[in-house]
Amino acid sequence: MAKSESPGGPSSGGSSLSGPHGGGVSGSGSRPPRIAVVGGGFMAEVHSRAARAARAQLVGIVSSTPEKSARAAEALGFDRSYGSLDELLADDTIDVVHICTPNTLHAEQAAAVLAAGKNVVCEKPLTTTVSDAEALVAAVGPLTATVPFVYRFHPMVREARARFRSGEAGEVLSINASYLQDWLLGVDDDNWRVDSAQGGRSRAFADIGSHLVDLVEFVSGDRVSRVAATKKTVFSERASHSGITTEDAVAVVIETRSGALGTLLVSQVAPGRKNRLYLEIAGSAESVGFDQEQPETLWVGKRKGSILLPRDADQLHADAARLCVVPAGHAQGYQDAFNAFVADTYAAVDGAEPEGLPRFADGLRAVRVTDAVLDSAEAGTWIEMGTEK
Repeated sequence: MAKSESPGGPSSGGSSLSGPHGGGVSGSGSRPPRIAVVGGGFMAEVHSRAARAARAQLVGIVSSTPEKSARAAEALGFDRSYGSLDELLADDTIDVVHICTPNTLHAEQAAAVLAAGKNVVCEKPLTTTVSDAEALVAAVGPLTATVPFVYRFHPMVREARARFRSGEAGEVLSINASYLQDWLLGVDDDNWRVDSAQGGRSRAFADIGSHLVDLVEFVSGDRVSRVAATKKTVFSERASHSGITTEDAVAVVIETRSGALGTLLVSQVAPGRKNRLYLEIAGSAESVGFDQEQPETLWVGKRKGSILLPRDADQLHADAARLCVVPAGHAQGYQDAFNAFVADTYAAVDGAEPEGLPRFADGLRAVRVTDAVLDSAEAGTWIEMGTEK
């Protein structure tokens, strides 16, 4: 098993654009990336913190109105606000645009960014239709275009993946995965995501189930080949929305290309579960279990001698160790994972090839799986995923 060279892990030879962060950068002295954000809500805050950690220059931001744009610029530390997306795209100083807007806006906005010749980070779901996602993938060309499947950047997720890639865990036999939240538990809980006009056809699965499927395929190295799903909308009316058709919960049976079987449970109405993404994959030699709410350890299950492996760079494979930005015993979490994703994105802009960076093709894959899950739930039949990469 590869060992790290220090508590922070070895460098991965990444970008000279952004500073020496968990994403692995060279710090050769070239200027930092100049970035802009579209959207002014919670995810804009998360993206801007990650950009700042990667030593980017926060040039400008645009939100839904000039007034909101000005407030967001001041609150998040951007140099200026823009009056419109067109004005932002006309700014030749911008290297990377982060899109943090409602789902149904992603396709048009990301296409405009790419057409302007700018690199792009687009929140998931990448789009709300497969055709739009395919069009974006075709439009990327030489630019860098990524989607924040950031749970890939927890060190213990990389350790789980390394165990399957190296053969230590053996062949994939079964998968047990769930992503549970409770923030939409009550009838008075509301959000733009429940509205299909803003969030798209799917809500719970597109929002958090996409993360779950991405991790299943990323860690196992296997692809979902077919799905059988059922879904439930608990509340057809909420505080400011009526006629709600997007789902609150989804249960899915999956089969992979290698023949492994699995179950996925996704819910945004699970009391007490705040952001509980759990992934357990059984291999023929060992199982691995990762709990996003307890991300400092990885359960490694064996017939004899199961262990709880700590996030200690000296005990991890190199790809996991390089994401350990503080020594063992100092907890890392979601923002650290997001920071590493953004740092690796900027490294890719600068010409590096970071391991495991989720790009628009991965976003397209998630949209395809989401469509298959919804089609299955509505038709009551298995849906085949095909053999696309």
